[in-house]
Amino acid sequence: MNIEHQGHDDLPGPWPGCQGMIASAEEAVGRIHAGQRVFIGTGCGQPQALVNALLKRAGELEDVEIIHLVTLSEPACRHRELAQHFRLRPFFIADGVETATRSRLSDYTPILFSDVPELFRFGHLPIDVALIQVTEPDEHGLCSLGVSVDVTRSAAENATLVIAQVNRQMPWTLGEGLIRVQDLDVLVPCDEPLLETALPDPGDTQCRIAEYMAALIPDGATVQFGVHPIPQALLGFLKDKHDLGIHTEVVSDGIIELLEAGAVTGARKSNDRGKIVCSLCLGTKRLYSYLNKNPAFCFRSAEYVSDPAVVSR
Repeated sequence: MNIEHQGHDDLPGPWPGCQGMIASAEEAVGRIHAGQRVFIGTGCGQPQALVNALLKRAGELEDVEIIHLVTLSEPACRHRELAQHFRLRPFFIADGVETATRSRLSDYTPILFSDVPELFRFGHLPIDVALIQVTEPDEHGLCSLGVSVDVTRSAAENATLVIAQVNRQMPWTLGEGLIRVQDLDVLVPCDEPLLETALPDPGDTQCRIAEYMAALIPDGATVQFGVHPIPQALLGFLKDKHDLGIHTEVVSDGIIELLEAGAVTGARKSNDRGKIVCSLCLGTKRLYSYLNKNPAFCFRSAEYVSDPAVVSR
C-alpha cells in the first residue's frame, strides 16, 4: 500500500457551545501523562495532527503504551517513529512491516476482530486516552467517525479522556459511527486531507485466480472483500452479476466500479437488506467523496460486522 499525507491549516472552531473544549494539537496532547495507555484511530482515520504532536512530546512521556488496530508499513502512518519512542500494541500487523518495527512492538494480542470492543468496554484493556478523528458537528451536535468506526467507536466510548481531531475533510458516513460532540473532551479543529491508501495492482496470476473465483459466485450472493490483491482483483470480475450484497470489514476504491455497474443491490441479503455493511475504509479521496452521506453504506462496529453469528446468517 502507498499512503500519502499533506499538511494542514488549523482552523477556529465555530461550533456553538464548544468553545471551552477547543485546543491546539499541542495543548490537547499536553494532557497525556507518562505511563498511560493511548488508543490511536485506525488506518486512514488516524488523526495525523495529534500523532505528530504526540511524537514531539516523546522525550517527556515514559512508559506510554500505544493501542491501535493495525500496524501498517507506510511511513505516513508514523508507526515506525511511534515504535521508536513508545510501546506499540496492535491487534493486527499488516504485510510489509519492517523487521525493525516488528522488533519494537511491545506486545501483540491475538483476538477476533469482533471481540476487541469488549476488551475496552469491560476494562480488560482499559484506555486512558483516545486520539480519534471526526467530522465537524452537525446542527444536532453529532459528529461522524467517518472512515473508521471499527474498534474506534468502543475506544471513544470507554476512554477516560477523548481527544478528537475535528476535520472538515472527513466524510460523513451513515450507520453506527455517530458520536455526540459533548461526549468528547477536547476538540482540535483542522482542515487536512485524510491519509490515502492506494492498493497494489494485482498481477496476471492473481487476476486469473480471481476470474475462476468469480465463476463460483452466484447472483444474489453476499460477499466479503479483503484488501489483498486477489480479492481486489475479484471486484473487476463481478460487474456482470446481479443483486450482490456486501458485508465486509474494509471497503476500498475498487467497490465504486462494482456499484456503478449495477451489480450490487443487496436486495437478497437476509441481514441489512439493501445496505453495504462495513467497518472502515482504506482508500483515496475519490472513495471518501463517494462515501460522504451515501445511504447505500452502513458503517458498523467490528463487534457486529465481524461477529461469526452475524456472518453465518
